Formats: sequence, C-alpha cells, structure tokens
Amino acid sequence: MAPAPSKPPMPAPRKLFVTTALPYANGNFHIGHIMEYIQADIWVRFQRMNGAEVNFVGADDAHGAPIMIAAEKAGKTPQQFVADIAAGRKPYLDGFHIAFDNWSSTDSPENHELAKQIYLDLKAAGLIETRTIEQFFDPEKNMFLPDRYIKGECPNCHAKDQYGDNCEVCGKVYAPTDLINPYSALSGAKPVLKNSEHFFFKLSDPRCVAFLEEWTQNGQHVQPEVARKVKEWFSVRTNPDGSTSEGLGDWDISRDAPYFGIEIPDAPGKYFYVWLDAPVGYLASLKNLLDKACIEVDIDDNTAEPSGMSLERYMAQPELEQVHFIGKDIITFHTLFWPAMLKFSGRKTPDKICVHGFLTVNNGEKMSKSRGTGLDPLKYLSLGLNAEWLRYYLAAKLNGKNEDIDFNPEDFVARVNSDLVGKYINIASRAAGFIGKRFGGRLGTPGDDGTALLEALRAAAPALREHYDARDTARAVRETMALADKVNEYVDANKPWELAKKEGAEARLHDVCTVCIEAFRLLTLYLKPVMPALAQNVEAFLKIAPLQWADAEGALPAGHAIGEYKHLMQRVDAKLLDQLFELPPATASEEKAAAAPATPAKPATKNVAKPVDPDAPGGEALAETIGIDDFAKVDLRIAKILACEAVEGSTKLLRLTLDVGEKGEDGQPTTRNVFSGIASAYRPEQLVGKLTVMVANLAPRKMKFGLSEGMVLAASHADEKANPGIFVLEPFPGAQPGMRVR
Repeated sequence: MAPAPSKPPMPAPRKLFVTTALPYANGNFHIGHIMEYIQADIWVRFQRMNGAEVNFVGADDAHGAPIMIAAEKAGKTPQQFVADIAAGRKPYLDGFHIAFDNWSSTDSPENHELAKQIYLDLKAAGLIETRTIEQFFDPEKNMFLPDRYIKGECPNCHAKDQYGDNCEVCGKVYAPTDLINPYSALSGAKPVLKNSEHFFFKLSDPRCVAFLEEWTQNGQHVQPEVARKVKEWFSVRTNPDGSTSEGLGDWDISRDAPYFGIEIPDAPGKYFYVWLDAPVGYLASLKNLLDKACIEVDIDDNTAEPSGMSLERYMAQPELEQVHFIGKDIITFHTLFWPAMLKFSGRKTPDKICVHGFLTVNNGEKMSKSRGTGLDPLKYLSLGLNAEWLRYYLAAKLNGKNEDIDFNPEDFVARVNSDLVGKYINIASRAAGFIGKRFGGRLGTPGDDGTALLEALRAAAPALREHYDARDTARAVRETMALADKVNEYVDANKPWELAKKEGAEARLHDVCTVCIEAFRLLTLYLKPVMPALAQNVEAFLKIAPLQWADAEGALPAGHAIGEYKHLMQRVDAKLLDQLFELPPATASEEKAAAAPATPAKPATKNVAKPVDPDAPGGEALAETIGIDDFAKVDLRIAKILACEAVEGSTKLLRLTLDVGEKGEDGQPTTRNVFSGIASAYRPEQLVGKLTVMVANLAPRKMKFGLSEGMVLAASHADEKANPGIFVLEPFPGAQPGMRVR
C-alpha cells in the first residue's frame, strides 16, 4: 500500500512591522482616524491568527507650527499641550478594540536621534543642499508663515480664502507667493516677503527619480490606482490651465524659529519641517518598543548585555515586511519622500503602502458636526452603541482600494440587525438551548447532510484568507454571510424546534444542533479579526482555546461540553442612531421652530417706516423684557476679521472671513463666511485684522451670493437719515477669537 502523500511544509511565519498614519496631536481622534485604525487592526489580528509575528505601532505627530500656536493660545508649553492630547487617546483605542503594541510621540528621544541621523546620512549621500528663498513673514506675529497659515485668492480659479499650498476648490497646487491678495491666517496682516536660508532634500536627483519610478510602478508596493496617480508626478506635462508641471521637485525640509520641532544638526535656529520627522516616528515608536523588551541581564563578568533585539538588527531581517496604512490625502509623503529618505539613508524601504479613501455620510456628504452629519467616536460609545457594530460595518465597506466609503445610518441598522443578529448569532441561539437542556451540554456526531455543509464551510477558509490578506474585508464579510445563509437554510429545512416535539427524533435533533454549533464556531473564526471581543465571548461559551486560522481544518469532537448560552449581541435601536447624528442644540431648536405650526400673525402694512422715538435711547423704544434664559440662548463670540471684500452685485454687503477659534474634523483652524450690510460705512481694508462680536449660533442663511454663517453685531440709530452711521462692535485689546460674550 502506497504511503499517503505528505502535506507540503508550512511556510515560515511572516514577520511584519505595521503602522498607521500618525495623528496630529492638536485634537482628539476623529472618525477618519478610527476607520484607519480599525482597518489596520483587523489586518494585524488576521495575520496573528495565521501565526505571523507582528509589531503594530503608532505615535502622536507632535511637531509643527500649528501645535506651537495652539499651545500658545491654550497658555501651555507645546510639550504639555501634546501630553494632554495624548492622555485622551486610550478611551478611543480601548473602546474600539484597537490593539497597538506601542504608542509613542515624535517628540520622543528616539525620534530626535533617528531624524537627525537620517538627515546626516542623506547629507553624506549628497542629497541635501541649502538655498536662499523668499518666504512670507507675518510682521505682527514676527514669524515666517507655514503654507497652511497663509490664505488668499486661488491664482487658477480665483476661489477666495484658499490655503497657501493648494486650492480646495479646483485642486491646483501652487506656491504661497502665487496667491492673490494673501493674508496671514494668524493675524489677518498682509505678509511680507523675506529671505531665509533653507535646506532641501534633492528629490529631483536622477538617483531619486530612477528609484522612485521603479519603486512606485513595479506593482508591488502600492495599489494600481495609487501607482497611476503617482506616475503623473514624474514627467513634464501640460495642465488644464495651460501651465506645465516639471516632474519631481526638491523638497524644502527646514523651517525657521520660532518652531516646535527637532533642531537641524549644526544649524542653530533651523528645524526639520514636521513632515521630515513625522514618518521617522514609525521607526522611533518601534525602537521604543524593542528597547523596552531589551531587559538587561547580569553575566559572569558583572557586565550586562541586552536580551532583546536592537532596531538595527530587527530591520535587517531579510524576511521582515514593513507595511503602512494611510489615507489618500498623504500619498505624496508616503510614496515619494518617505521611501526616498529610507533608501538613500541606507535603510529598509516599505514593502506596502496601503491607501484608503475618506469616510462620508448619507451618500457622499462630507462629515460636519454643525450640519448634524458628524460621527463622533466617543459619542458613539457613550450612547451604548456596540463598538463591534461599527467594526463590522466598516469591514463590510472597505475593499482594499483607494476608494471613499459611505456611512448610511439606515444601512448600518439593517446590516447589523440582519447579518450579525438575524443570520449569525441566531444560529447559536436556535441550537444551544437544546444542547444544554436535552443533551447535558455535550455535542453529538453530525449526519451526512450536516457533514457536507460543514465541509463547504471549511473549504471557504483559503479564499477568505486571501481576501483578508488583500484587505478586501468587504468580500470576506460578504462571503462569510453567504455561508451563514447556507447554515440557516439547513436549520429551516430541519426545524429543530419541531424535532424537539417529535417522538423518536432525539438523535436527529442532537445531530442538527451539533452541526449548528460547529458551523457557528467556523463562522466565528472567520469573523474574529473583525469582532475580537465577540469571538472571545464565543470561545468562552464553547469552552475552546482562542481560535486560530488553522482551526478551520478541525472540528469539535463528539462529547465536547459547551457552556451555558447567554445572549451574545443585541439589535441596534435606530433611535440611538438618531441621537448620534442629532444636530447641535442651537440648530436643532431652529429646525424644531421651523417645523412647528405657524402662529397667525397680525396684519402688516407694507413698507412701514421704522418707528422712531426721539426721546428714546438710540431713537427707538427698548424691546420687551426677557429673562436670563432667553439671553443665554444667544451665543455671542469674539471673532477676528481675517479678510474682507466687496460683494459683486451688491452695494450694501461686505463678505467677511472670520476666525471664531474653531477647528475642523481634521483639527485644523477653520473660518466662517459672513455677509454683513455695512458696505456704506466701511472699506474692506479698514476691517481686516480687527476683532468684533458675532452671533455664532444663528442658523446659516443661504443667500444668492453664498452661505452666511452668522451675524456680525453693529450699532446704528433708528433715524438713519438724521443720524447716519453704522458702527461695528470692537472689543478691547486682549480679547481672543472664540471667547464668549456673557
């Protein structure tokens, strides 16, 4: 008898170094961060289920002018400001079961050391040079302005209030000096050009160009759609506006003091641009992790040596794979600057850059808290919404491509209630009770039809493994739920609730329920990377060791005892989703008032002149008395007028760009657009840089000239002919944008 063919040897476990993009430490995590971390966490958990050795690290991106400015406003040192932000990270990560092995900061000693050494290595390779450049300088703040703190009119499409590096309307990339009518987003002052010596990484060097063209286009390191986008940046081309792009340009890697960052060696007053040291933070966090594992041990000669592995030895392992998860907004830094920095400083380059799109809501609408379309991660958790509902929903949407995905509340409820509870959880709940009450909690032996079903489930494991490895969790989830459908068809065909009532059907009931429990184990294994906490509860219920991917080949034996079944997951209450997306109080009250039945109004006479009382202050009688609660409903805030311009087509209106101390979902400063009927009293240049008072919680008003997002307060006399004049309110010096007027 010929010996049975031997199985091929198992491949050696993969060694993986995995990161996510570093969040900027000027605000809490937003839902975009959480989506990326969940995607990476799912992939890491899957790899570990397959025996891979993984180091999964993150860190706070702690440097740059925005953090320095935010810390100054908060009355803190940049270090304390960043530390306070970092202290709030844990509830998000723990809440959504995101298990980094280490979390560090780009202001760590490791990052200072590594960033400086990489720079010196690039300099030794002849890829650093100095040049004198013209740069915008804020004469009021006495500092050179980062690109994102210069705003003005786009030179291409002429959209107003665009940043100094690119237009968010037409997508044009340009230099800050190309802006029309530029102004400082910090002070509102017109910036002046000053010369400064800067350091450049010579990305245009033929060595860099040749390496990056091969690295990005060889089909190994980035997705095809990303490679196509990157390819556009290599050659001279004509843009739609007739201008030309000249391929890869050199990269300005320095900033002038004052700046919170890492000082460039042998260049006092010069600091690394934040995007040079930020990706180095990946290596620094890994070094921090490895160093903590290097416990010193005494040896015979009373010296000591590390028992772990140094960063250099770890990164030198030929089988090590370096994988970065990022969003599509930072492709440039991760597919050009970062690989070139590593390559020409003599270090390992990334094996994969995994790019995802943005998360929108309700069929592509941009997330916005003020419009009731923002998904706040901590609010989600505080409402009692299950973190693994969101993990499952995002997994069901993400496909490994650089594509935006949409969060739709109705779809969310349907998927969780139908897929997770209706299809998956229901399999265990329909069978476990019978196993416990009728068979002492012990499993039986599947019959022929059950065995065939279970073999079909086991046969799906290789394909599901490929989907997870390719980050196509949408397909993995979809095919797992198709398997759950097959199991439910088996349940409906055999009806264990009827078998339990039928005389002589005891063996068949035991058989059917055993098949259900084994099928539930396999489905749980396939969903474990997505829902680790639920899988842990299932493992406890089934009294089994933590599930590994190889367990798809086995089965629970006859006689195996399971535990008492307890409900594993509830259905989503749609009302909680309504609360998650409910509008802020002021906007909600406005909508409620607008929806209420109209109160019959008194007949009005058209074109009645404003009542003038010459004996009353300001020419008009005081309004009706209100209570303090009525006044408290009006949110008055100090605002800084960053820009002002006449409105084409109107003789009365000026368009104001206001800083009210607000930040967007990405943590960057945002502005408000307000139209004000004060053109008869002020020229635009008289108002720029001034502080004023605005009604901040007034519902946005759509005008033919655009959206007005508030109201600036001004005083005038009731008798405008006898007492002409409009006087915009201006607070005393010392008031800051965002302060509330009480």
